[in-house]
Amino acid sequence: MVTTGTGADETAGERRRLINVAYRLLGSLAEAEDAVQEAYARWYALPRSRREEIVSPGAWLTTVTGRVCLDALGSARARRERYVGAWLPEPLPDRAGQGYGAGLGDPGDPADQMVLDESVTMAFLVVLESMTPAERVAFVLHDVFRYPFAEIAAVLGRTPSACKQLASSARRRAEDARAPVTAAGRADVVRRVKQAWETKDIAALVGLLDPAAVMTADGGGRAGTVPHPIEGGARIARYMAALAGRAPGLELLERSVNGTPGLVARVAGVVTTVASFDVADGRVTRIWVVRNPEKLRPWTREDLDPAVRSASR
Repeated sequence: MVTTGTGADETAGERRRLINVAYRLLGSLAEAEDAVQEAYARWYALPRSRREEIVSPGAWLTTVTGRVCLDALGSARARRERYVGAWLPEPLPDRAGQGYGAGLGDPGDPADQMVLDESVTMAFLVVLESMTPAERVAFVLHDVFRYPFAEIAAVLGRTPSACKQLASSARRRAEDARAPVTAAGRADVVRRVKQAWETKDIAALVGLLDPAAVMTADGGGRAGTVPHPIEGGARIARYMAALAGRAPGLELLERSVNGTPGLVARVAGVVTTVASFDVADGRVTRIWVVRNPEKLRPWTREDLDPAVRSASR
């Protein structure tokens, strides 16, 4: 079957969806953009006659993006073995939550293309990291984006039945990352953590942290942080209080991080840390701290701060 209208306008409209797919597969906004760019490069490298024969350019681009991401996931494992300290996914700001609406963001900025839902929470992305590349692709494409296994089979080069088994295995791992916590309840806990952190109130922090809480930090060798996860609410509380004492001028801001309440730390107006939290039964169970400046680039735009945006008008 031959279709028309496979020009730039039709394929360009797929970019937002492809960025969302690729970020969930790779956990990196920069790598997601590279994967999507590669898919488009392959599309435009096709002879025009071949492009016109493709019934669904969107499906073609998704398949190619998935394959590029699959290859990237394989090489990423080797790169992350050489990574300094713990590796965490890139945190995403909520541009809509900072006064952005439809059409107000930068269409060329991949951060403005992201749909923030439970499939991009830090807890969920960390679980995705524990999966094999094939499991991750099968699970994300089927469970998150509802692609049929017949199409996923074309990405993975396996049978639909094998893809179904991969997604089922991945689904069992992902169940724990979907613990229901209301946004209001999570925001209240994070707000109280912020207040206790600012005042270096160790007792209050201990009360807000689960005794078995774990803090993982990612500095990538480019920012100082603990090289290994800190386990235990009391130890984490003491560490947080010590950090506040060593950082004069530290400013903590409540911000949406990957679609859930989190904290952003700034020093002299520069974002230095983005923290995500997992909450259960009114206490913090996990903290993910990203300090690698390369992963904080989406947070450097001044208009993330509503006060700055208002003053510039």
